[in-house]
Amino acid sequence: MEESVSKPMESLDILQLLKSLPHRYPFLLVDRIVDIQGDESCVGIKNVTYNEPYFQGHFPDRPVMPGVLMIEGMAQTAGAMCARFVGDGPPKLVYFMTIDKAKFRKPVVPGDRLEYHMTRISRRRNMWWYRGVAKVDGVVVCEAEVSAMLILADRPDA
Repeated sequence: MEESVSKPMESLDILQLLKSLPHRYPFLLVDRIVDIQGDESCVGIKNVTYNEPYFQGHFPDRPVMPGVLMIEGMAQTAGAMCARFVGDGPPKLVYFMTIDKAKFRKPVVPGDRLEYHMTRISRRRNMWWYRGVAKVDGVVVCEAEVSAMLILADRPDA
């Protein structure tokens, strides 16, 4: 009889992501989460296509992904990791709280595969701080530090 060995969660597909994050089209900016290591680190993937609604109005003759949406994708990647880390129980929401040290290095265009590499800086109670680096083909295109707070979804002041 084989003994089952518990391994860390390695990925979340889009259906699992939709259970962790309340975001829906067009506001879900991560397609898959891979390489989750508890709440320490993970990598999120966004496949950038011309069909994204922001390309219609943001430099329509030269489609460039808005930098603020890359940071939102990083925050969603970190948020999914936080929600996954705390596990089952009462429904929770992850609120994006701060952006610090944001830098935009190169444009992201349709056809790019954006990778959000998130690493935990610290955690206190229901708050997390992460450093994120977004890459396309191994080249850094954006970086920032973000923080998030986890609260119960049924709180009246939420």
